[in-house]
Amino acid sequence: MESSSAKVLEGRRELKTRNKAWAHKLAQLLASSNISPNQISALSIFCALGGLAAFAAAHTTGHHLFLVLAVLGIQTRLLCNLMDGMVAIEFKKKSPVGDLYNEVPDRIADAFLILGAGLYCQSHDLAMTLTWVNIFLATMTAYIRALGASLGNGHKYLGPMAKQHRMALLTAAAVIELVFNIEAIYVALWIMLVGLIVTVVRRLANLSQRLKQVSEEK
Repeated sequence: MESSSAKVLEGRRELKTRNKAWAHKLAQLLASSNISPNQISALSIFCALGGLAAFAAAHTTGHHLFLVLAVLGIQTRLLCNLMDGMVAIEFKKKSPVGDLYNEVPDRIADAFLILGAGLYCQSHDLAMTLTWVNIFLATMTAYIRALGASLGNGHKYLGPMAKQHRMALLTAAAVIELVFNIEAIYVALWIMLVGLIVTVVRRLANLSQRLKQVSEEK
């Protein structure tokens, strides 16, 4: 029988950062404190909200330096995503509701940051339409992954526009826009749209193929 720890590891996204010495030391520091993995997960929402506010401020004021804070919001959100799992698993502080805190804040944080990018580009006619469609598709990628796991297919983090790819795209676009003063964030929303459509199709196809194989094996 598969051990519970093996099941937990099976559902985790493979991240090279998790093996870095600094990440382990930071996770160890957090684990030795009174901060729980669930609190770290919840903190990611506030980091993303800060990113949203920074994107909106950059548009409202016309000061591109707010994009630095937007990037900071994205990266601290990702850091929270890294730390909550490491503290929960490596340092055995996982709670009975940990899976909820692992998923729900992620969906909220995704929506906040994509919305922030859309608000920054709102002067374009299609910007907000792109934004809402991207938020919907980003949620769908997570739903299909979770559905696959519930049907016994495990968590398949197929791209090309999984969470870490979306955040890398927004980060790169914000930096390019800040440095070169070109409309990189608006272009990034289009790239995200295409990537998310491909990701949704790939995940659905993978799940469908796996379910058919399981049915044929019975």
